[in-house]
Amino acid sequence: MLGNPMNVSLSASRSHMTTANPPAAKAVLKNEKAARDFEAMLLTPVLDSLQKTFAGNSEDAKTPGASDYRLMGTESLAQSIAARGGIGIAQLILRHLQPPKVSGGS
Repeated sequence: MLGNPMNVSLSASRSHMTTANPPAAKAVLKNEKAARDFEAMLLTPVLDSLQKTFAGNSEDAKTPGASDYRLMGTESLAQSIAARGGIGIAQLILRHLQPPKVSGGS
C-alpha cells in the first residue's frame, strides 16, 4: 500500500517538533486533528447527498430513526476518509497554519 503524502510530511514535521519543543508538538497535533475534523465536516453533507441519491426510495428509509442512523454512518465515513488524507482540504489548512518561511537576508 502506498503511503499518504500528507501523513509523510506531517509525521516528519511532528518528529522534529517532538524532540525540539514538546509544547509545539502538541500544537501541531491539535492543528492536525482540527484540520481533519473540519475536512470531515465538509465531506459529510456531500457524502450524505450522494447516499440519498443512490439509495432511492426504500421502505427502510421510512423506519423511525433511519435518517439518524444514515447520518451517523455518513459522518463516520467522512471521519475515516479525512483521517486517511481525505481530499486534501486538511493538508491545505495545515500548510496555511505554518509560519511563513523567511530568508536569512535582511
